[in-house]
Amino acid sequence: MTIIVDAYGGDHAPLEILKGACRARDELGVTITLTGSESGIRTCAQENGLSLNGMTILDAPDVISMEDDPMEIRRSKSNSSMAVGLRALAAGEGDAFVSAGSTGALVVGSTFIVKRIKGVKRAAIASIMPSDTVPFLMLDCGANAECRPEALVQFAVMGDLYMKHVMGVPKPRVALANIGTESTKGGELQREAYRMLSDCGLFDFTGNIEARMIPYGGADVVVADGFTGNMLLKMYEGVAAAMMKNIKEIFTKSTKTKLGFLMVKGGLIDFKKKMDYTEFGGAPLLGISRPVIKAHGSSKEKGFFSAVRQAVRTVEKDVCGEIARNMPRSSEEAKED
Repeated sequence: MTIIVDAYGGDHAPLEILKGACRARDELGVTITLTGSESGIRTCAQENGLSLNGMTILDAPDVISMEDDPMEIRRSKSNSSMAVGLRALAAGEGDAFVSAGSTGALVVGSTFIVKRIKGVKRAAIASIMPSDTVPFLMLDCGANAECRPEALVQFAVMGDLYMKHVMGVPKPRVALANIGTESTKGGELQREAYRMLSDCGLFDFTGNIEARMIPYGGADVVVADGFTGNMLLKMYEGVAAAMMKNIKEIFTKSTKTKLGFLMVKGGLIDFKKKMDYTEFGGAPLLGISRPVIKAHGSSKEKGFFSAVRQAVRTVEKDVCGEIARNMPRSSEEAKED
């Protein structure tokens, strides 16, 4: 299996990306194709004692930054590390693509270069998140700030298939993020989406879920428009980080609290691991015809390694194929066949 890696995407590129890619090569047994400045990659690897054995490099002189207009991936930044990697994926030169770069550019590039699965109206960023019980999938987490109700139904279908085939959940509970549990809650989008999700019959729709119940494992798949999903995701990450910071301060306050830490150290380590989103790595861009994984922009070695591992699972479980085979299509699309 060959995983194409954007070596210049993310806050800590290229060093942390290379470290994560090398670990994936050694521990997962995958072939890695790196995209980015070849001279820069080789210099970084040499200076940090990283072996590039078994890796190939596709030279890409440009980098698309977080500040660039996402559409520039098709224009002035068509030779960026992200664009070159997506073209290689579309051409069949790899099985999946992983990038920690600009989310907007990755969505645009994946949509126009790799293309969506037939019948899918909008691709969605699907993030695996920790909860008090079991991990859950939330989508969309930022690809589509505005959605139609039909798109939310497609997100539910794709999320249900991902949880079944990648996470091994036999019958995922699918819920709609909303401000209340009643079917009449929310705006026009949420009310119409509730009706359509209830009528779909392709998954186990359990109704609306309030934000406060999400961390308790109230659903296996949480469906939302990209604006709502991104707000939930970032609040979730921020609260988790603040909580861990405060716990650390409590246990380092005095000699007495440090002794107390020794007594509960094992439990706290387990808790930290349970709530660490880097354990799950990247977020698949569901609805694209080939596997594309968005790693967190601040990913370091562990996070990027986990993103590559997520890409491997997505390929092994043929998630794109499952979505293509199971995505309901309109009568007009069926006639085209």
